[in-house]
Amino acid sequence: MPNLRDIRRRIRSVKSTQQITKAMKMVAAAKLRRSQENMIAARPYATKMLDVLNSLAARADQELHPLLRVREEKVVRVLVVTADRGLCAAFNTNILRRASHFVAEREGLGQAVSLELAGRKCLDYFKRRPTPVEDTWTGLFNHLHYEDADRIAGTLMRAYTEERCDAIYLIYNRFKSMISQEVVVEPLLPISRLEPAGESAGPDYLYEPTQQELFNTLLPRHVTFQVFRALLESAAAENAARMTAMESATNNAGDMIDRLTLYANRVRQAAITKEIIEVVSGAQALG
Repeated sequence: MPNLRDIRRRIRSVKSTQQITKAMKMVAAAKLRRSQENMIAARPYATKMLDVLNSLAARADQELHPLLRVREEKVVRVLVVTADRGLCAAFNTNILRRASHFVAEREGLGQAVSLELAGRKCLDYFKRRPTPVEDTWTGLFNHLHYEDADRIAGTLMRAYTEERCDAIYLIYNRFKSMISQEVVVEPLLPISRLEPAGESAGPDYLYEPTQQELFNTLLPRHVTFQVFRALLESAAAENAARMTAMESATNNAGDMIDRLTLYANRVRQAAITKEIIEVVSGAQALG
């Protein structure tokens, strides 16, 4: 049985841990508020741009722009987005498991798969595995900017236009609520095309300037913003997962402190009882 000093030392240690997890929860909550506002502001623009580009692409010749060209998927590239740090429950584990399954599925179909990694956790995971890694980005989520997405999207678009891959996918955590995140796999390139069906497709558009100039401007911007939206979603989901995990850890530490305090009281009471018995036994022996 541990002595009372060891139990009290354990209680102090758990209280120190509880203070840390409580502080981390407050930091995550503050970051979540900002990242959630940025994500919600970006969603309508990204969704509307996707709808417009799908509609325009459906009416355009796919040879009009390299990002519209559809090829047989023999070589696939995947952008995997995780966090740079842990202590956010199953946030990273769910992403890495889904990415591993995706790679296994595509390789089972005879396709070659390579990875683009955003986040230190996915880098640490895949550097010990045989799947080739093309580029890595870490430290993005401390201060996430549009320029970060522009660099990543530029790398992806160059790989696609130079025909080093036939399709590009995104795998990331989508923010659903404070306690729920959803792992999603989304196609990024080529630009998806909604096939018009008869009269429901409506008339074609009049372009000013030319259709070629319009696509040269809009398509790269669209790809960049879709990457930016995925990074924003992942940042908000990470902060929500970390806040939830730290709240749970703080509550568990409180429960542990209560159990240890009760146990310490029992040990102290047992020691007092033992001393009283020894005193009484000694008095009786002298009498």
